[in-house]
Amino acid sequence: MQVRVAAYAVIVRDGALLMSHWQEGDRWTLPGGGLEAGEDPADAAVREVFEETGYRVSLVRLLGISSRVIPAEVRIRGTGDLHTLQIIYEAEIVGGHLTSEVDGSSDEARWIPLDSLDSLPHVDHVDVGLQHWRSQG
Repeated sequence: MQVRVAAYAVIVRDGALLMSHWQEGDRWTLPGGGLEAGEDPADAAVREVFEETGYRVSLVRLLGISSRVIPAEVRIRGTGDLHTLQIIYEAEIVGGHLTSEVDGSSDEARWIPLDSLDSLPHVDHVDVGLQHWRSQG
């Protein structure tokens, strides 16, 4: 079984969630992504948010960790089962401007109103992250 550890950020402003469109899965996700070898998860979250959205952020707190096993038959790519760990932080914007990633795993960054998320195709950890954010609010 393969393991993938990733770090993501929940960033809410004016009733909207900052999201990134994941090209390969054609779904929306929290900005974030996989850790590089030896990288601290907090550093990965900050780096990935900047790469995918153009915003510089400061992490506010750790919201939680999501663990999921994706069976081989439903994986988008790769072989065998995949155990994913998503480390989810709350973050706030401290600089930068909204831009979309070029030549990466995402192709668009956008503020999505919280009340329209149900109609938007998104990955599971978006709901997990928002559940943690709301419970710790």
